[in-house]
Amino acid sequence: MARATGHLIEHPRAAAVRWLATLALLLAGLLAALPAMAQQGGDRAGAAEMYSAEVEVNSQAEGERERGFGQALAQVLGKLSGDRSTASAPGVRSELRQAGQYVKGYDYRQDEGRSASGAPTFKTTLVVQFDPDRVEALAAALGLPVWPTPRPRPVLWLAIDDGSGPRLVGVPQAEAARPTLDRARTRGYQLGLPGGNAAERALVAAIWRGDAGAIRSASSRYRSPMQLVGKMYRQDGGWRADWTFIDDGEVLSQWSEDGGSPRQVLSSGADGAADALVARYAKRIEAGEAGEYHVAFTGIDSAEDYLRLSGYLQGLAVVRAIRPLQADPGRMEYRLQLASGLPGFNLMVEGDDVLVAEHPAGTLDDSGFGSVPSAPAPASGVATYRLR
Repeated sequence: MARATGHLIEHPRAAAVRWLATLALLLAGLLAALPAMAQQGGDRAGAAEMYSAEVEVNSQAEGERERGFGQALAQVLGKLSGDRSTASAPGVRSELRQAGQYVKGYDYRQDEGRSASGAPTFKTTLVVQFDPDRVEALAAALGLPVWPTPRPRPVLWLAIDDGSGPRLVGVPQAEAARPTLDRARTRGYQLGLPGGNAAERALVAAIWRGDAGAIRSASSRYRSPMQLVGKMYRQDGGWRADWTFIDDGEVLSQWSEDGGSPRQVLSSGADGAADALVARYAKRIEAGEAGEYHVAFTGIDSAEDYLRLSGYLQGLAVVRAIRPLQADPGRMEYRLQLASGLPGFNLMVEGDDVLVAEHPAGTLDDSGFGSVPSAPAPASGVATYRLR
């Protein structure tokens, strides 16, 4: 497994200079290329971002790193599926404990901050890049939904009333919408803000009364058929936000959130939009039906081979239970309780260099996600694999 071992630890002053330069370039790019911010067509979460994650860790010790790998894999599976409950799906938890096998490379970054007293503090972040093929195979084998790319970039039309009247949040006020923008990225997509010119600022009244037609018309310059419309205001000593998500003129979802934390209330907009998008566009790769399957393994020529096969099968997320049926010289037959069918089992084992199908397998599925191996189909009806 290839891993990057260099550490991205910078001198605090150099880090500050780099941060300021990056911020200046980012703001310049936002203002120069504003109409493209909400464009749906060519924008997508790139592979490097989709299959990478950052996790704050306490140290660079191995145990802490392994814990970080699990948290990072949970993030990536969440982005891939768009489903915030992915980490609790059947079979996922056991894979998070062995997330290192899906890691393509990792590194560390150390950032400087300040404590409440003004003393310097340092935060260590583990930056992990996962193998896309292996992660996609895991998602397919466990029957997780996959939200295909390219993904849309809806326009976020947000108006906030802090007590002095509602105002539009455009690009110049991007930090006010940062919790919504950041939460969208965590869910695997991006939101674009309007430029905030005078005509757009006048749309605050339309946002407040829920005039979806006016908002959709104003979004035409950004070439996005999707809009996330929100109004946030003070209520009962806290905050409340009312959200509407629109796809090509159709209201897909409406919801509200209230609480004492404005960050939490703002984040709920990105979550609701992601839930609506996943419900409409996410697909599951056909990996067969969960159930019991009769499977045989050859090449079992010693007690060591038997123990190696048994340990391997018990470590596969797709295998829920193992029941031995018959033992012959060089051959073992089992009843395997699988979380998906044999195609899902094949997806899990094909890259591990442990088992090889005794019969030709592999068909190209039509879902747009690539090749899904079919189950071996010997004349006996028993799927057969050979232990390498």
